[in-house]
Amino acid sequence: MKKTMIIGATPNIDRYANKAATRLVYTGHKIVNIGVKKGEAAGKTIEKADKIYNDIHTITLYIGSQIQKEYYDYILKTKPKRLIFNPGAENPELYKLAEENGIEATNACTLVLLASNQF
Repeated sequence: MKKTMIIGATPNIDRYANKAATRLVYTGHKIVNIGVKKGEAAGKTIEKADKIYNDIHTITLYIGSQIQKEYYDYILKTKPKRLIFNPGAENPELYKLAEENGIEATNACTLVLLASNQF
């Protein structure tokens, strides 16, 4: 199982970030929720982006490219193996930066990857 960080996590069950958190936990993945909203998603507290984790396999993004800029350093310091840009989160600048730093970057939907056993 791949420990996954969700950037843009929200307690709102109608949002895709929350649905992804729930599906990840349901399929046995450990998650870390990062966001600005207080609360939890899939039973895990939503944290601010201040603690650097060194065991994250995948970061999945649920924030737009303009907001992503403030997370660039955080993402690079976390050193995930993979960065997923969910629909609406595509960002050529961060995509290139990730690949230059040895991080596999992909434009995909976390929910579709999970449903099709490609995660």
